[in-house]
Amino acid sequence: MREGIVRRHVRCLPTSGVRGESRARPVCMSDSATHREYGRRVLRNVLGVVLLLAAVGAIAIGVLHIRHRTSASATTSVAATQSHTSTATSTAAIVPTPVTRVPGHETIPILMYHVIQTPTANVAFPGLWVPPSEFAAQMHALHAAGFHAVTQDQAWAYWTTGAPLPAHPIIITFDNGYASQYTYALPILRAMGWVAVMNWQLSLHAPEGLTEAQIHGMIQAGWELDTQGFTHADLVTASPARLEYEVATSRTRLQHIFGAPVNWFCYPSGHYDSHVIAAVKAAGYRGSTTVIFGWANSRDPYRLARLRVLGGTSPQGLLAQIAANRLDGPPPLHYP
Repeated sequence: MREGIVRRHVRCLPTSGVRGESRARPVCMSDSATHREYGRRVLRNVLGVVLLLAAVGAIAIGVLHIRHRTSASATTSVAATQSHTSTATSTAAIVPTPVTRVPGHETIPILMYHVIQTPTANVAFPGLWVPPSEFAAQMHALHAAGFHAVTQDQAWAYWTTGAPLPAHPIIITFDNGYASQYTYALPILRAMGWVAVMNWQLSLHAPEGLTEAQIHGMIQAGWELDTQGFTHADLVTASPARLEYEVATSRTRLQHIFGAPVNWFCYPSGHYDSHVIAAVKAAGYRGSTTVIFGWANSRDPYRLARLRVLGGTSPQGLLAQIAANRLDGPPPLHYP
């Protein structure tokens, strides 16, 4: 047998050359080496594609994240704007509209009381004494008829600014400042939720008159404090100095003691003329009350009519008296 030489199949691959050589020379590899080199190249290509896809994916995720943040921020901004607008609209909706009131002109009855007590023997003016049970029956009759007690300051606010008053307002005044007004009238009215007006005569002291502590109690119960001056003097015949003392000084004294405005004067015995009215105005009072029968109105607050309630007046008699004097004319320019 002829001896043969077994040769491996060889493939020569070109190379890019070795640094320092001018020409490239082929690199010859066997089939197994060629397959390994080819596998490495395929692997590198696959890895490159994977890395490229990973990079593209990362970029895509980043873009989506940015878009999401931008969208969320825009949504939050819009929501905040809408919330602010809604809040502003809601706030604007609850702002109360200013109410323009027209001054009132309705007349109001003012009742005049003195002593709330059963008259004793030999009293000077027994008609000015009203027993507590009689007074209570009168007040309940007024309430049943639809009346509601107010003060003169409340009536003034109605007459000047149109401030609201309850239906069928009535003013209950007490002259001089007798202790029985605190002992009997106050509890009866307080039980009804009603208020009244005290026209205090500063010279009337306890035990017949009120104490300062009792007057404080009346003010705390919602009563209005006004005055008849110091001594219940006839102001029409008083000297200018005496007139100022009775009208102006009495007001400042009460304001200092009680911290109350004392906006109204009550003419002692109902006596007044143009000089007395001028003194009342100069002292800063809003108005004054008389003893002339009728209902009070806003035409002349310095001549307010009143209705004197005498002892022995039945509840029905009081209601009839109030109704009968509603259309009476205004008080005269002077009295007597």
